[in-house]
Amino acid sequence: MARRAAAHAGRGEPLGWIPPILQQLRGYRPEWLQSDLLAGLSVAAVALPTAIAYPAIVGVPPEVGLYAAIFPTIAYAIFGSSRQLMVGPDSATCLVLASALLYLGVTAPDQRVAVVAALAVITGVFCVLAGTARLGFIADFLSRPVLTGFLAGIAVDLIIGQIGRLSGLAIEAKGLIRPIVEALSEIGGLHVITTVVGLGLLVLLRVLRRLAPRFPAPLLAVVIGIGLGVVFDLQRHGVRMVGGISGAVPTLALPVPQDVEPGDLLLASFSVLLVSFGAGIITARSFGARYHVPVDANRELFGFGAANIASGLFGAFPITSSDSRTAVNYIVGGKTQVAGLLAAAALIVITLFAGGILAYLPVAALGAVLASAAVDLVDAPRFALLWRISRVEFCLAITALVGVVVFGVLQGTALAVGASLVHLLWLGSRPRDAVLGRRPGKSELYKLHHHADAEPVPGLLVYLLQGPLVFFNADYVKGRMLELADGAQAGDWFVLDGSAMNHLDSSAIEALEDVYGELRRRGISFAVADLHRLPRATMERSGLADRIGAGMFFHSAEEAAAAFEQQRDGL
Repeated sequence: MARRAAAHAGRGEPLGWIPPILQQLRGYRPEWLQSDLLAGLSVAAVALPTAIAYPAIVGVPPEVGLYAAIFPTIAYAIFGSSRQLMVGPDSATCLVLASALLYLGVTAPDQRVAVVAALAVITGVFCVLAGTARLGFIADFLSRPVLTGFLAGIAVDLIIGQIGRLSGLAIEAKGLIRPIVEALSEIGGLHVITTVVGLGLLVLLRVLRRLAPRFPAPLLAVVIGIGLGVVFDLQRHGVRMVGGISGAVPTLALPVPQDVEPGDLLLASFSVLLVSFGAGIITARSFGARYHVPVDANRELFGFGAANIASGLFGAFPITSSDSRTAVNYIVGGKTQVAGLLAAAALIVITLFAGGILAYLPVAALGAVLASAAVDLVDAPRFALLWRISRVEFCLAITALVGVVVFGVLQGTALAVGASLVHLLWLGSRPRDAVLGRRPGKSELYKLHHHADAEPVPGLLVYLLQGPLVFFNADYVKGRMLELADGAQAGDWFVLDGSAMNHLDSSAIEALEDVYGELRRRGISFAVADLHRLPRATMERSGLADRIGAGMFFHSAEEAAAAFEQQRDGL
């Protein structure tokens, strides 16, 4: 063991687990520092306006958003598996948080901060436990169409939520239609200066997004908003301001919310986990595919877990990966997570020494930043692509969108996941299958519906099931097999080709028992070909394999066909 350890050390390989950041630093090149520094400063510039704006969705002070942009970034830089992925506040996660607070009945500002911090810690613990149990595959069940619709629904909800900030109206109603009706009924109370500032900055953001997509437009909007607030003393003219932040770095503490049921807190955390990790892994995989970097969902769970725990312990809310910050990091040329550490350092400096200047930032500017970010959540080209490729998946996306807008974010999340699972079960309940036959002059067997010249072997029916045989499709497959056997006569063979059937459960065994018994009653022989090891072991443990007989198991469908023809010809 000692010699093996020494050999590993001699080759420069890590002994046991070490934080990924140390692995990155071991091979760090001096020439990378400039790229990481520029990337870090650019990421901080992009992160600042959203870090200030997103707390408004949750109803917590702006500094909480800054903490959520700083400490999770440091934690992910240390424990995250990706060299370029950036984490931080996210509009979808914040809207889920807002709905969770509404569900929990939390209204007091101090209590809101404690609850969102607790949700961050619990979400992080869930991530770590899920990564330990290697449950990253669950992310595969959050289909891209459903997430597309979900994020579009989030966008609609977020845009409606900015009506008050962009108009100066006090909108109390919730939902899709009622806030719009309330705004129209109170149009006489519209604050003109607030509207001009908000809509003007929103137009600027959309124009820059179109003409210069890589330019940090949200940062420019914040700078212009502060400039307008100082030069024209907008607060004196009735424009609501964000207000300065404390300028103090929070201390490490375990949040303990009061007057909240633990069960409700866990349920809300699960909803946050589903959305934050689902959207986060999609971002990670999207950038990984674009830059040919493999993404391991289980390892990302540890990184997201560490980031969320750090966020909660320092009094901030749950986070996820950020597409805008990650994109900036890639574009500028960040090489390692040193860029993330430098971005966090820049945000700390701003928090400590420039927080007071936010007292001159109009709330309308944050509304413009949030509304513009919401517009970018609507992936219209993907909706069009889904319409062309699969109307079913398009309907799933629309279902997720409508669910969020009509029923709320938490209920919409459940509806979106439920729609995904129903679609998955529907696909699995009707597995593809085929009947095999021969082409002229060929000994191999081919799918009859793929080859017009292929014909079934007389007296032999070879049935290929393309998928697992389990409880939710067993009755359907049994019906298909008996339906196909209706034309068979005594002395014929029915061969089940198991080459694409990788799993059997007890319901499947019962279905095959019924098929075997019915065929035997009709005088038809039942055979199995090319069955995988695990399904065959299940069949053997059930006793069905003994009833079929070892002589009726074949290595391939072609071998079964040859055995039938030998028996038929009396050889």
